[in-house]
Amino acid sequence: MNVFGSSTALPREPWFRRHPAAALVVAGVLFAAVWLVRLVDGDAVDASMLLFTLPVALIAVAFGRRAGLAAGTLAVLMVVTWVVATGTDLGPVGWIARCLPELLLGFLLGDASDRLRRAEAERRRLESGALLYREAIEINDSLVQGMAAARWALEAGRADDGLKTLENTIGEAQDLVSDLIRQAGMGASIHSE
Repeated sequence: MNVFGSSTALPREPWFRRHPAAALVVAGVLFAAVWLVRLVDGDAVDASMLLFTLPVALIAVAFGRRAGLAAGTLAVLMVVTWVVATGTDLGPVGWIARCLPELLLGFLLGDASDRLRRAEAERRRLESGALLYREAIEINDSLVQGMAAARWALEAGRADDGLKTLENTIGEAQDLVSDLIRQAGMGASIHSE
């Protein structure tokens, strides 16, 4: 809850970002499964190698451009290993069709994922800044108005009213600052010092 009483719920991260080790395991299983299918069915015409796009895409989305490009490179290496192991002859179009999509997918999807993460971090930073700005305005308005009222009372010769307004303003300032400290999760560490 912020000073205005509203709550800002953060969106839940997808499973592969919350559990990166699980994402790697799933990607590894997918790589192995495609590899086994490829070894069992050695027909060069079969498009089963396109299934390497699944683990490449998972890694690219979960870990970003570099990891996506590494996963695409791993897929290409698995294609090369398959070609060497089976003695399959792929022409230039066959090589391009099996390798280029993996590399491009890893790079482009990973780059998009990195950009999305940066945009989300920037959005959160801007929201936090806007919240701090609104809270600063509220504090400023409360304190300045209270001090101005106290000053006017003192200038008008009403010392008791001026002091009472000043005490109320100080109390309100302490409450506002305490709320901000509590919201920041720093209440326990501030009070223990």
